[in-house]
Amino acid sequence: YLREVSGADFTAKDFRTWEGTVLAVRALSESEKVETKADAKKNVVAAVADVAAKLGNTPAVCKKCYIHPDVIDSYLDGTLAEIVKPGAKKISGSSHLQGEEVAVLRLLQNQLTLEQKLSRSLKKETAVR
Repeated sequence: YLREVSGADFTAKDFRTWEGTVLAVRALSESEKVETKADAKKNVVAAVADVAAKLGNTPAVCKKCYIHPDVIDSYLDGTLAEIVKPGAKKISGSSHLQGEEVAVLRLLQNQLTLEQKLSRSLKKETAVR
């Protein structure tokens, strides 16, 4: 049904993954500031449990299948707060999205840009050899 209505290759899992990722961004951005990696990891565990409860899955399934790993990585390395903060770079055509949805889109676009730069760099390095 979703493919037929949207004209694209979407499934219900795509929507659950989007929602799980957005919920994780929300939970992590609302968590208390931490000073240690151990405390940050505790916040991740709590956020994953919160998302799992809302999606009706176990935390393990939720983390593996419904939360984009870049959300957790960016939280642990401290970059998620910069991406989520009010006034962060706007994204063209995103006015219909909620704040956390814009943050997820920005995070994914940033990651794609990094991967493209790395790929170009590797191609240049290979060509030089």
